[in-house]
Amino acid sequence: MNVADLLVDGFGRVREVVHQAVDGLTAEQLAARPGPEANSIGWLVWHLARVQDDHVADVAGTDQFWTAQDWREKFALPFPAGDIGYGHSSDDVAKVQPKSPDLLTGYYDAVHEHTVSWVTSLNGTAMDRVVDEGWNPPVTLGVRLVSVLSDDLQHAGQAAYVRGLLLG
Repeated sequence: MNVADLLVDGFGRVREVVHQAVDGLTAEQLAARPGPEANSIGWLVWHLARVQDDHVADVAGTDQFWTAQDWREKFALPFPAGDIGYGHSSDDVAKVQPKSPDLLTGYYDAVHEHTVSWVTSLNGTAMDRVVDEGWNPPVTLGVRLVSVLSDDLQHAGQAAYVRGLLLG
């Protein structure tokens, strides 16, 4: 298995869990929070999609789908265009109330397809390219993509857990 195949498989697993976590839920269930400071399924999936969109667009040199394909308008959230949810307060989390599971999966699927399309063009040597010198050691493309994949899998798993709490 080459590096592109490995990444496609990993991001495909994120997509599978995202769909399982939101499938058939109402807007109220997507916004429900198991505790006053907890994250909702809607926020978790929106956030993981935003992180993936932001980070992959950055390293691929492309526009984010959030703004380029009008997902920002479709979600109608009161955040700046570049907001990905990092550092959100409990009040901010409460503002993310997707109208339907299809809105979440539509955005995530668009980001996923872009990610998969782009990573299939990569090879092992591409993974060594430094993409962020703001860290010590500098962050390579491989480290950035694994970081996004790890973050996405954690949040997708959290969304699945919250679904289990809601539905029993």
